Amino acid sequence: MRRFSQRNQLVTLSEINITPLLDLAFVLLIIFIITTPLLEQSLNLRLPVANGQNSSSQPDDVVTVEAVTAGGYRFKGRPVANEEELGRKLAQAFGENTNLMVRIRVDKDAPAQRLVSILDVCGKEKISRFRIATDRSSR
Repeated sequence: MRRFSQRNQLVTLSEINITPLLDLAFVLLIIFIITTPLLEQSLNLRLPVANGQNSSSQPDDVVTVEAVTAGGYRFKGRPVANEEELGRKLAQAFGENTNLMVRIRVDKDAPAQRLVSILDVCGKEKISRFRIATDRSSR
């Protein structure tokens, strides 16, 4: 003779304990806060030595741009004052020959920004064919 049903025993727990979830979130937050500054440090890089073949471009289609350690640029072996003048000379050469390919030579002791500057000038002048010259003799 049961007058009370077993309803109280069948009631489900409607609350979720989020304490372990918060603990995990805080631990991950602390890990990311600690590791993020370590990922942003720069690395000293040595550029690889190429082992590929030379391109099949015509010699008249190739223009050499160089960046020297002491500062400044050289276009076809002649000194260029700054990046604006280099851009003008590249635009003029590209206007005369639309098959132009730029060979970029950067001194190994020059900062990488010099290479990036030359690539930016090529991009501004809409020159998409370029090759970065590397040392093949040290194999």
